[in-house]
Amino acid sequence: MQFKENANVYTLDNEKVGEIERVVLDPQTKEITHLIVRKGFLFIEDKVVPIDMVSSTAEDRITLKTTEDLESLPDFEEEQYVRVTSVDPGYPHRRGYARPYYWYPAPGFAWWGTQPYPLEARPNYVLETWRNIPEGTVALKEGADVITMDDEHVGDVERIFANPQQERATHLLISKGLFLKEKKIVPTTWINQVTEDRVYLSVSSDFIERLPEYTAAA
Repeated sequence: MQFKENANVYTLDNEKVGEIERVVLDPQTKEITHLIVRKGFLFIEDKVVPIDMVSSTAEDRITLKTTEDLESLPDFEEEQYVRVTSVDPGYPHRRGYARPYYWYPAPGFAWWGTQPYPLEARPNYVLETWRNIPEGTVALKEGADVITMDDEHVGDVERIFANPQQERATHLLISKGLFLKEKKIVPTTWINQVTEDRVYLSVSSDFIERLPEYTAAA
């Protein structure tokens, strides 16, 4: 099982729904829990697809087990304006705050004339964003930087290989260079830490340089 950057995602009846944007994994166990499928074709928003919906994978193609409408899957990110009780002295100019559409004067004040009540008395709203992925997991971007223990950037994540029975990431294919890319295979056991856009390894850059170059099987 493999998940390549920008691989096309299809339903079982060969209808394209989008492309791979991220792979959601548990940094501790390396378990892959979900795929984030970029909007396009059937999807109008990035969707969270459970890994158990995957039927098969190839280098540039992922096929799902279903032919049903997938719009009911949760969006990767959701946003909502939430009213907050504390007053922000920078409101409404502070980034991330929304000016309310309606506000009302304090009792005893008229609508006309001077501003009926002070700016600080207006209700404050903050934009909250949350992601529909399991707690403790990371939505790793394919193309994320790979950093060694001596703080060297040795390549970018191009593909993730996984054990189909255990649904765990086993290796990363990393590449470096613009045109004639040098590719290396890195076991996930060498991963020390994972963020959305970086993978930190527990080995040195010299160690990675000595690895044989990856060549795909014929």
